[in-house]
Amino acid sequence: MATNAIDQTRRMLSLVTYLRERPGAHVQDVARAFGITEDELISDLDVLPMCGTSFRGGDLLDIDTDGDRIWWHNPDDVAEPLRLAADEATALLVAARAVATLPGLRESDREALLRATAKLETAAGESGAASSRLSVTFESEGGVFADVDRAISERRRLWLRYYSPARDELTEREVDPIRLFAVGHTYMEGWCRLSEDRRTFRLDRVAEIRLLDAPAAPPELELRDLSEGLVHPAAEDPEVVIEVTTGGRWVAEYYPHDSAEELPDGGLRITLRTPDPASLRRLALRLGGEGRIVTPPELAESARTAAREALAAYDETL
Repeated sequence: MATNAIDQTRRMLSLVTYLRERPGAHVQDVARAFGITEDELISDLDVLPMCGTSFRGGDLLDIDTDGDRIWWHNPDDVAEPLRLAADEATALLVAARAVATLPGLRESDREALLRATAKLETAAGESGAASSRLSVTFESEGGVFADVDRAISERRRLWLRYYSPARDELTEREVDPIRLFAVGHTYMEGWCRLSEDRRTFRLDRVAEIRLLDAPAAPPELELRDLSEGLVHPAAEDPEVVIEVTTGGRWVAEYYPHDSAEELPDGGLRITLRTPDPASLRRLALRLGGEGRIVTPPELAESARTAAREALAAYDETL
């Protein structure tokens, strides 16, 4: 079964605890316990010695294997209380916020990560505040860019499992790629066979990709002018203002916006334009207590009504 970086990270964190409690564990037993092959386990063990308790490269995990058993020579070092320097706290906070935006991350894991990030930011004080001015985005997992580039050069169709933030879901679709381009992030423009229309896909939202044997045959289309950016809201499009808490800051990452003003509590006041404000009602429901629509008032009331109806329907099922 194919796994992505998120699955591997989750597994390796569990692996550290597992090995600490089982010194000299047999490779085949550990692989069986985690439901992976021995080769996959050895691959994980090759990465763990590059991890540790310091961002400066010291205090790394001293784990090795002879192919039969696994030995961890310094487990007590990890048990010592972790004290972060200012630069370490900043690096950890920036990385945590970036990971929270990854597609395919379980919503419960995302929420737990954001809660932990908020606590760490509070504990870090001024260092935590400084980290909010920095951001990192993951371009794509594995060889997504290379696969798209190859598909374009060989005129082959692609199969994607793609994360849509507007619907908060993963969809499977076949796409005839047209071109790659970068506007802040890297995108693929292609003809989507699911919607039978031109679509733009951000590469860091591709959870899985596969080249197909079918030839790509997109219709003749005039390429869009991207000199002024990817999204061009019209001046007459209604303006929507959304306020989010720290746990809802990801909205500014996923939704094109005019401005994102910092709030005293660590949240954001986000202003954007859209020809269909009602499409943001789903976003409001997804945010829950992490955000609210400020204006227009009729959209805010519509979101509240939808939330009440959802709660009522939920109560009826209990």
